[in-house]
Amino acid sequence: MKRYLQIVLNVPLALNRAFTYRDCDDAKESESRVGHRADIKFGNRRTTGFIVAESDTLPADCGVDETKIRPILRLLDDEPLFTDELIDLARWVSRFYICSVGEALSAMLPGGRRESDAGSFPLAEDAPDTTARTLSDEQTTAVQGILNTQTRLHYLYGPTGTGKTEVFLQAAETLLARGKGVIYLVPEIALTAQVVEAVVARFGQTAAVLHSGLTPSQRLGEWKRILRRDARVVIGARSAVFAPVPDLGMIIIDEEHDGSYKSGSTPRYHARQVAMYRSARRGIPLVMGSATPSVEAWHAMETGTVARHTLTKRLAGGAMPGIRTIDLSALALDCCISPELAKAVTETLAQGRQVILFLNRRGFTHFFRCNSCGFEMKCKNCSVALTFHKSEKRLRCHYCGWQTVPPQECPGCGSLDVGYSGFGTEFIEQEVRAKFPHARVVRVDTDNVTHKGELQEKLDAFRRGDYDILLGTQMVAKGLNFPRLQLVGIILADTGLHLPDFRAQERTFALITQVAGRAGRFFPDGRVLVQTYSPGRTPITCAVHGTIAEFYDEELTQRAALHFPPFSRLVRLVFRAPTEQQAEQAATGAAEILHNALKKYEEKPDAAKTETEILGPAACPIAKIAANWRYQILLRGNNLVAMQTAAADLLYNYQHDSNVYIECDVDPVSLL
Repeated sequence: MKRYLQIVLNVPLALNRAFTYRDCDDAKESESRVGHRADIKFGNRRTTGFIVAESDTLPADCGVDETKIRPILRLLDDEPLFTDELIDLARWVSRFYICSVGEALSAMLPGGRRESDAGSFPLAEDAPDTTARTLSDEQTTAVQGILNTQTRLHYLYGPTGTGKTEVFLQAAETLLARGKGVIYLVPEIALTAQVVEAVVARFGQTAAVLHSGLTPSQRLGEWKRILRRDARVVIGARSAVFAPVPDLGMIIIDEEHDGSYKSGSTPRYHARQVAMYRSARRGIPLVMGSATPSVEAWHAMETGTVARHTLTKRLAGGAMPGIRTIDLSALALDCCISPELAKAVTETLAQGRQVILFLNRRGFTHFFRCNSCGFEMKCKNCSVALTFHKSEKRLRCHYCGWQTVPPQECPGCGSLDVGYSGFGTEFIEQEVRAKFPHARVVRVDTDNVTHKGELQEKLDAFRRGDYDILLGTQMVAKGLNFPRLQLVGIILADTGLHLPDFRAQERTFALITQVAGRAGRFFPDGRVLVQTYSPGRTPITCAVHGTIAEFYDEELTQRAALHFPPFSRLVRLVFRAPTEQQAEQAATGAAEILHNALKKYEEKPDAAKTETEILGPAACPIAKIAANWRYQILLRGNNLVAMQTAAADLLYNYQHDSNVYIECDVDPVSLL
């Protein structure tokens, strides 16, 4: 009897498009092919396909005569790699993130590419014990709350050092004893090595590690160990959320706020959203944790959607460091290290202790500010910082495209003392070496960490005491756990505040809070000095004074007033082309198509009014990357299905210049 196979490909075709093939002539009828990969001829080329369904008769919607149905060349797997649950999950990913089912399945078993394309600043806890230790009262209450309630969504909230990792591990041990499996997600394997080592040491051969350093064959080997139940605890970065764990009993997301959980390539999934879907489908707990929750997670805790478990007591000793701001606007500096910070560095080095100087380099060099009152220019429509385009002498919003001429005097106080601020990385390194000529300085950022393992080598060398001053960007914040560290200096805390992104304040607050929690881990004399032109801005004052709830309350108030997440949903469409004109024309044509698609959606019977805004088209904040010009459109509203429908209609039906590539990002975490 002939058997027909429905096969999907890792290509950007319409959402659920599958192709019909015949099974091999030597196939055994009793063996299902669903979940296997197949070597097939597609057009004139050989490629790999994923078998998602099978039937004994030709599908009615095949559209091809039976005589023209090709057989597969061969099966690539002895056993299915994808369970029915994972195929169902791939279909959901396809619908939600607007990609093909084949692209979704391919993302589940990636071939060793890095998973940190959107990373921010995950900070590993102190190395947890390799054997279970006695829990504090707070930790015991948290474990019981996670395991013994009907609530599915949980959040473990508390400062660094309060023992969140131990709660995760002991909850996992309980689930394992019940015969269940566990997925444990960390932001990036290389920078949370202590946690990974502790999990492997605690659970032994029952642990599987999925990470970007594995070869495709090694990753496939781990995948099969999980399917065979040889591994019951899976620890990994973003894509480990798809692990085929039989009898999955819990998913853990450590450092939930971290940006690397969002994929930077198609499908642009967020591991937190995928974990929520799997949790809901299986009725199992999802446990998230961080010292600085995302604003969306905080709002979910405040509204009761997510159960909060709070840890307050630091278990490793030490004390929270002394932290204070240095107001740069009150100083007439021709350099970037203030006299107070320079003095603190000199004193620390004299004691034989170590210093970290931190740069939040992800910022635009030119942002407008008044040196008299601190006034900053913002968009009248979006309330995000305007970026100064020096060549055009214009201030422009990279959300909606609104622009204005830079004022000659401050609109707030009338002062003529206005200008543009910003620092550069290499300039700061030169200044540090000049000011402290006898100090051993090492710089760590994406520009000078080139080969695999170099980052860990430099951090280990600093931990051993081979260097006195560590100078770096967000990459450095990921490893701040050094016994001899006494002083942390943040060179310019507010560069991130001036990014044209509504999440800029959230990132700035999280960064300062996390960095502050690292100094003074082993001694009570840790110090943090925060240099800023905006000492009165909420993210900075709240981080410095530890008034965390106040920050989230104010940020949520602003988000609600401006109709940004979590009070709305976003879909971002980016148009890339070799010339600016091609990108702009494609975006302009797309805006009209989206408008018509949304209108058509509303005309459906029983369809609710979408009230979706179309922001743009406007040039992306980073207008040109890799010789490609970029324009973007944002869809903003509360009816996500309407926006997804309109975006899918655009992606699969828009006849545009062949040189234009369109990216679609549902619920983006960055708009740069």
